[in-house]
Amino acid sequence: MTNQINLQSVNLHYASVAFRERSLKTMLSSLLKKKIKRTKIVDIHALKNINVQIVPGERVGLLGHNGAGKSTFLKMIAGLYPISSGTRVVEGVVRSLFDIGLGFEPEATGRENILYRSLLLGLTPRQVRAIEHEIVEFADIGEFIDYPIKTYSAGMQVRLAFAISTAVGGDILLLDEVIGAGDANFMTKARKRITQLIERAEILLLASHDFETLETICNRGLVFHHGEIVFDGQMPDAIRRYKEINHL
Repeated sequence: MTNQINLQSVNLHYASVAFRERSLKTMLSSLLKKKIKRTKIVDIHALKNINVQIVPGERVGLLGHNGAGKSTFLKMIAGLYPISSGTRVVEGVVRSLFDIGLGFEPEATGRENILYRSLLLGLTPRQVRAIEHEIVEFADIGEFIDYPIKTYSAGMQVRLAFAISTAVGGDILLLDEVIGAGDANFMTKARKRITQLIERAEILLLASHDFETLETICNRGLVFHHGEIVFDGQMPDAIRRYKEINHL
């Protein structure tokens, strides 16, 4: 089976109330309060008639203003957002580096969270045991690895999450902007790790506003505008098109 991404006439809708609320808890709370004016639920057409095929060897940069659909596109590829219509074919092991804190349990220790997070990434307990030492060493948070996550600083949480998320690569790598992961020394390690993941991945999708990074890494560019792909071509041409659309 060949690793690939093939999207035909893909549309994705979600309810506006879910888009506005920061969490499911707050959304349900607002809906259940009788004294609050009832929220009108309107569908947001987040992705519109997407037709894209991406094959091994391609490094694809995603450009677009905030809210243009880049992150939604990546999460749809990752399987986090179900499509409303069309055909979505994604063949290969997908690894995503966004929402890297997903799966952390505040009351559990860092070591326990390595297991929980890794299981969410699709690893088996045996595979987790094989890479646990490497994750602990890379995160470099010392004795705190055996303390509850709720005692960690924000930087420590990001470092551990990054170490877990990048411990195993995949055929298809999804990146949403460059990840800030702590002090200068750790950032050097983080950039090296991301570079290694990119080199090993057969397909890369990178959403970023950093033109230099996109031109350095990517050979193809997709420009998003209000949920549509309005340009698909060489990366330098994609950057020019993005600037034209946004009057830059």
